[in-house]
Amino acid sequence: MRILLCNDDGYFAPGIEQLARALLEVAEVTVVAPERDRSGASNSLTLDRPLSLKRAANGFYYVNGTPTDCVHLAVTGMLDELPDMVISGINNGANMGDDTIYSGTVAAATEGFLLGIPSLAISLCSRGGENFVTAARVARELVARLQRRSLREPVLLNVNVPDVPHAQLGALVVTRLGKRHKAEPVVRTLSPRQETVFWIGAAGEAEDAGEGTDFYAVHNNQVSITPLQIDLTHSAQLPLVRDWLRQ
Repeated sequence: MRILLCNDDGYFAPGIEQLARALLEVAEVTVVAPERDRSGASNSLTLDRPLSLKRAANGFYYVNGTPTDCVHLAVTGMLDELPDMVISGINNGANMGDDTIYSGTVAAATEGFLLGIPSLAISLCSRGGENFVTAARVARELVARLQRRSLREPVLLNVNVPDVPHAQLGALVVTRLGKRHKAEPVVRTLSPRQETVFWIGAAGEAEDAGEGTDFYAVHNNQVSITPLQIDLTHSAQLPLVRDWLRQ
């Protein structure tokens, strides 16, 4: 099995290093990741300048672009053979609920999915990042499961792993996305030049976090696995808008 690894924390991040080490035991791995932290880049592509591809001393490739750039470049121009799977992570922090809209980690996996490749985004649900080895082991177990029994169609799976030792993990559960409260307000401050600047505020706390959601699973030390789709059509509102246009 050939696996393309990416992330949004940068090619030097401990999560992707731990993930590559674990997956090399079961697959041929190529790492193509951003040259710096691009958290929150979502699905953006760089269209206003050329991209460069360089190789680090550890063999990882890095690109002066977004996570989506990295996967797109690798799949459509760099690799001689298509990967069997794209895996993005391990993100340092959760990607649950509304986070998936902004996440560069999820975006890298989404690009693989859009290119017809089964893809997985994996995140460690703590900013402390104490148990990347746990998330790496979960990723390896999922890859081994796919090798034994592949899914019948390309899938995009969003995986969130509690930041605990592997022995403390509960079951792997299939979940839906929960929802956060409204984000915290921006933080207004002064730059060293006494100019007013703003920092984007923190994400809100979980609002829809009931049983069956990704928030609920992680809170209970379970691994949350959420299948995602790209179709943004609000199908339930199609009749409503049609009626509105006829009036």
